[in-house]
Amino acid sequence: MGVKLKNASLNERQVPDVVQTEVRIHCGDAWLYGDLTLPVGFHGLVLFAHGSGSGRHSARNRQVARVLQNAGIGTLLFDLLTATEEQTDAHTGEHRFNISLLTQRMQEATLWVLVQDQFKDMPIGYFGASTGSAAALIAAARFGKRVAAVVTRGGRPDLAGPVVLAELHVPTLLIVGGDDHGVVELNEDAYSFLRCEKKLAIVPHATHLFEEPGTLEQVSDLAADWFNRYLHQTADKKRRVADDGATLLQ
Repeated sequence: MGVKLKNASLNERQVPDVVQTEVRIHCGDAWLYGDLTLPVGFHGLVLFAHGSGSGRHSARNRQVARVLQNAGIGTLLFDLLTATEEQTDAHTGEHRFNISLLTQRMQEATLWVLVQDQFKDMPIGYFGASTGSAAALIAAARFGKRVAAVVTRGGRPDLAGPVVLAELHVPTLLIVGGDDHGVVELNEDAYSFLRCEKKLAIVPHATHLFEEPGTLEQVSDLAADWFNRYLHQTADKKRRVADDGATLLQ
């Protein structure tokens, strides 16, 4: 698996307290494009796995990302599918439920993050929506302690499978709309398999896309609280380990 960084100066612009950069991630014979946004003094990074028929320009995920950025968390929104794959999927739907492909792309993006100097020892999290939530959960299980937290919105965690869910050790928050009939039950079933620190948050009167007034704001606040809690915990643990190591060397 190759991981390459596009010229970091490309499309980079400074806005008040935030640096935004377009990046390009090499994945097999494909290139994935993403928008990396880093608040000044950020203390963690969250990668977004978009759902079926969606991508990095999703207005809903961008709204969630802005709340995370305001909380001091960097975000990477990227397309899990290439432009050609998206066009094909729009007509056939063949890629949106290809969890193996989506997971591979999630792993490639994570590897890209891990080889960048600015993210060395930086706690990272995943935010997954719809079918992208399954890819986020599987990738989190594979990366183990390197991923500090996972949040899903209107997700299909059931597509990760009961074995993966039971083996997941990452603090996981499942958010689902109370009126998202069928998906609520799928989340409740998936939740029962989780053995990690977990929470199921059902947003009253919300449907699948959280289009009802105030519901997406609730999702954003829940996600920010979860990531702040566990990204900070991971960073604190790493600092204590580093301090203990430095003390032993004295």
